[in-house]
Amino acid sequence: MFINLFQALRRHGVPVTFDEWLTLQAALGEDLAGGSLTRFYHLARATLVKTEAHFDRFDRAFLDCFSHIGTDAELLGRIEERLGKMPPLELTDEERRLVGALELEEVRKGFLDRLRNQDDMPHVGGNKAVGTHGRSPYGAWGYNPAGVRVGQGEGVHRRAVQIAERRSFRNYRDDVALDVRGMKTALGLIRQAVREGPKESLDVEGTVRATCRNAGELEFVWERARRKRIKLLLLMDAGGTMEPHAELVSRLFSAAKDVVKDLKPYYFHNCVYQDLYTDIRQMRSVPTRKVLEAVPGDYKAILVGDASMAPGELLRPNGAIDFWYENDRPGVEWLSDIRRRFPKAIWLNPDPRAWWDGTPTVGMVRSIFPMFELTLEGLRAGARALMRSG
Repeated sequence: MFINLFQALRRHGVPVTFDEWLTLQAALGEDLAGGSLTRFYHLARATLVKTEAHFDRFDRAFLDCFSHIGTDAELLGRIEERLGKMPPLELTDEERRLVGALELEEVRKGFLDRLRNQDDMPHVGGNKAVGTHGRSPYGAWGYNPAGVRVGQGEGVHRRAVQIAERRSFRNYRDDVALDVRGMKTALGLIRQAVREGPKESLDVEGTVRATCRNAGELEFVWERARRKRIKLLLLMDAGGTMEPHAELVSRLFSAAKDVVKDLKPYYFHNCVYQDLYTDIRQMRSVPTRKVLEAVPGDYKAILVGDASMAPGELLRPNGAIDFWYENDRPGVEWLSDIRRRFPKAIWLNPDPRAWWDGTPTVGMVRSIFPMFELTLEGLRAGARALMRSG
C-alpha cells in the first residue's frame, strides 16, 4: 500500500528501511490513520523518519505523492463563515499605488493629533481617521504602505512602522528537550580551552626549563588545568514576526542552557535599542550600555532574529515599532556597538535564505553581522565562523 510514497522517500534521501515500512503497513491495518490524510501524514512521519533533520525531505516526498488531493471549497467556505472574522481590505495594484506612504515623523504627529481630536464613533472604510478596513495610516484591518497599527492584535501585511497597542511577548522556554541534541553538538564547536582553577597540573616543559636554570636541581612548575568552556552572549528577538519561530528558538535556548556554562541571555524586539530585556513578558529591562560594559569582549555573541522590520526601525531615532518607546539613537548604531564590542559575533535567521534578498533590512543587518540560517547546518557553519573570526 502506498508503495509510491516509499519510492519517493528513497528518492528524496530519507533512509527508510523495509522493517519500518512493514510497521507502517501494520499500523494502517489497525486503522490508526482513520481515513484522514492529516493523520496518515503524522503516522507515516512518526514511523518512517528517524531524525528531525529529515523532516523537510519527508514533507517534499509526501507532497510529491499527495499534492493532487485538495480541500473541498464548500467545506472551506463553511469554516471561514464559522470564524466570523471580517477579511482585510483587498485593493487592486492600481488602488495600492494611489495610497501614499507618509514619513515616520508625519505618521507619529498625525496619530497623536487623531488621538486628541477624533471622536469616539466607529470609523469603517475611511482614509483619515483611526478606524478599520480603510486606507488610513491609523487603525486595523485596512491597507496603507506605512502606518500605526491599533487594535488589530496581529500582522497581516507586515508593513506597520509602529504599533500603538499593548504588546504581549513570550520568553523562550529553556526546558525544551525535543530536537536539541543536534544544536548542543553544533554549539559544542565553539568551545575553547581555558586554564582555570587551582594550580594542580604539572607543567612538564616548564619543570624541565626551571630545573635546567637551577643547575640540575629538580624544581617543579605547576599550572592550572585546561578546561573547555564557552562564554556566550545570546540576544533573541521575541514577539511579532518571530512568533512562528518561538518553538525553534526555544530549542536553541534549551541547548545553550545545557551546553554553555557562562551564558548571558537577553531579549529584544525587532532591533536592539537602549534596553535589553531579561524577561520580555514582564518587560524587565537592563540598559544595553550596561550589558556591553559588564560582559567581557572575549565572549562570543549570537543574535537570533528574522531581521525583518521597517527600515526606519534600523535607521531612524524613535523608529522603534512600539509607538510609546522613544529611542534617541537608531537601532543600526546599537547593532554596530555590539559588533565592535564582540568581534566574534554572528546572526542566526530562522527565515529561509531564499527570503533574505526580498527584505531590505536583512541586507542592512548582514552588512554588520555574518548571517546564517537557524538550521542545524546553519548553526554548524555559524559556530565554525565564530571560531575563525577575530
